[in-house]
Amino acid sequence: MKLTDNEIRDINRYLEEGKPLPEKYRFLLFEDKREVELVWNGKISEVCNVVLPFQVIEQVDEPREEKAVKLQMELFDMQTGRQIKGWNNKLILSSLKNGPLRKEIEAQGGIRLIYIDPPFDVGADFSMDIEIGGETLTKKPGILEEIAYRDTWGKGADSFIAMIYEGLVLMRDLLTEDGSIYVHCDWRVNSYIRLVLDEVFGKNNFRNEVIWENTSTGNKAVSQKQFARVHDSVLFYAKNETHKINVQYQEYEKEYIDYNFQYKDKRGRYRRQILGTRGKNSIEQLESEGRILTTKSGKKYFKQYLHESKGLILTDFWTGRKIPDLRRQGGMTPENLNYPTQKPEVLIERFIKASSNENDIIADFFCGSGTTLAVAEKLNRKWIGSDLGKFGIHTTRKRMIGVQRQLKKEDKSWRAFEILNLGKYERQHYIGVNPNLREEEKQKQLEAKEKAFLNLILHAYRAEAVSQFKTFQGKKAGRLVAVGPVNLPVTRLFVEEIILECRQKHITCVDILGFEFEMGLFPNILDEAKAKGIDLAMKYIPRDVFDKRAVEKNQVVFHDVSFIEVKPHFGKGKNKHSIAVELTDFSVFYSQDAKGADESLKKSKSKVIVDKGQVIKISKDKNGIVKREVLTQNWTDWIDYWAVDFDFESKREIVRVKREPDAQIHLDGSTDPVQLKLGDYEEVWTGDYVFENEWQSFRTKKDRSLEFKSVFRECPPGRRKIAVKVVDIFGNDTMKIVEVTV
Repeated sequence: MKLTDNEIRDINRYLEEGKPLPEKYRFLLFEDKREVELVWNGKISEVCNVVLPFQVIEQVDEPREEKAVKLQMELFDMQTGRQIKGWNNKLILSSLKNGPLRKEIEAQGGIRLIYIDPPFDVGADFSMDIEIGGETLTKKPGILEEIAYRDTWGKGADSFIAMIYEGLVLMRDLLTEDGSIYVHCDWRVNSYIRLVLDEVFGKNNFRNEVIWENTSTGNKAVSQKQFARVHDSVLFYAKNETHKINVQYQEYEKEYIDYNFQYKDKRGRYRRQILGTRGKNSIEQLESEGRILTTKSGKKYFKQYLHESKGLILTDFWTGRKIPDLRRQGGMTPENLNYPTQKPEVLIERFIKASSNENDIIADFFCGSGTTLAVAEKLNRKWIGSDLGKFGIHTTRKRMIGVQRQLKKEDKSWRAFEILNLGKYERQHYIGVNPNLREEEKQKQLEAKEKAFLNLILHAYRAEAVSQFKTFQGKKAGRLVAVGPVNLPVTRLFVEEIILECRQKHITCVDILGFEFEMGLFPNILDEAKAKGIDLAMKYIPRDVFDKRAVEKNQVVFHDVSFIEVKPHFGKGKNKHSIAVELTDFSVFYSQDAKGADESLKKSKSKVIVDKGQVIKISKDKNGIVKREVLTQNWTDWIDYWAVDFDFESKREIVRVKREPDAQIHLDGSTDPVQLKLGDYEEVWTGDYVFENEWQSFRTKKDRSLEFKSVFRECPPGRRKIAVKVVDIFGNDTMKIVEVTV
């Protein structure tokens, strides 16, 4: 398109001044444009495709009966009944992008169905209510959860749309060609998500907006300004035109049956249907069954029995008003796990049955409490779930163990599942950097903010800054100090870099400070460092570091990671080659809302806090007298879950990593190196082992009790390492390894 002289001068002026061009020039300069395009602040055309290797840190598999193992000997270990081959379901503490795991998914035929329930509630904040001592403790979000929340909602709709857009592009690419996606939303973001889905999947691939009436009452949120809100929406899109659904039916309501199936004989209730132009064989069949009726006028009907009908074809309006199982999970409903965004299983079951078949892969990338995965397992589907929150992953782990146990009782099959972490993180500190700056200015601001962050942490820790090291930022009382990233957990890779510098410079005492530590990091990395003569101390950075007054008054406490004590028990007589494990002690050092709690509490009010590993209820009467009641009467009150691996070093932790394009390696022990192609992957042992979850005890909503001694497990004679994993009520995991001789 030809521009006028004025338009050319205008464009040059804007470019010289470094200002963005007005919207009209987007259409004048670029002819190849979409009819409609969704634009928001910060939109980019490229989606992040960083390849990050996943590492399996835990495998969970309820032991199978001997008869089931014999039926499929190639899949299961004959002694333990554990799955050793075939597809393992995936529970991922992170997001799924590209790389070797994607290759594994594609080898299984791809993902057939994706259901997601993204965090569309702008007021959500990752808080969790925990019952303890008859009271409710609200677990506040950690620093990393707050950053995730800020990244999602920090700029309102812009940041949410950016997050969901990038995610949907990746999900679309993971779907099979005949796959489909269901996206759950409500009035807050319905319009945004619909437009993003149109852009990513194409408006021609829109199939339905399913209306889910999720409450049984119309009295919800009564207001003089609006009607009561009683429904959510689920937007259903196909990847392309090859998609088909399995038609679903719902049961007739009583009123429908009473009105339509008015007649009854010894076979049951029926209705009269016009015989019409049915074929001769069909009519003869009905006559032989005595199902044809003839009126006085000669008109013929046949009997259609209620028990032969599949029901009403499922529409796009699903009501919880008349179907209680479709209502939100709350109160005393059997499925309720006290997870804020939990959905009923019946709701998810409809999607899975409609858009997948047995053995298809189902995925939920905001899996929360694991409802999608639980339903997929029960319907014999393979599954992948991921979530950014440890608490959600832990809730799902417990739920899926419960599903395995239930299927075992019902003599049905199930698959093992793995818990995975990202084995490598890019160490980037996105701490409030202005995204509109030029790259050079952005880098300067990033460095300045990172330096300010490190100075803040070191000042609170009472450490002196140092600059002559690669991985250390401070020193205190003869120990060097390394500060973990502000927006990511401290990972194995991060600690390995520290160990490497320690060995190079003969450093023996180190403190590592972090807001959070990667699942499965302890105690392997500590033992590895100890074997190399390095004393590593891991400490949590408390949120009090951001309170200037607490820092100046030296009130900030960097607490240690949790502490476990166990006792092995050996069998006797015929069972002498067996071992059980008893959990004898567990310590935590958390604090939450403890500072200034007495002074800030109003009269006649109470509050539950955490102070140095004790959960305490503080009450203030009408006269201002404060009473403190310790709710954690025993160390056992802190434990939500614990599990045992009776032979910890039996399964190596393997990650798949991309080989160098021109790498020369030996395959299968051959002497001739093989030239590799770009994109090939190799399996590499990390030096760690996978925790095989062989026995566990955990609290549920219905049963808050725990066993503190495991079953006896038969073990061949000799030395072995036993691993014990404990997950506390905050969802944080700790592990201890003990060496025994059977």
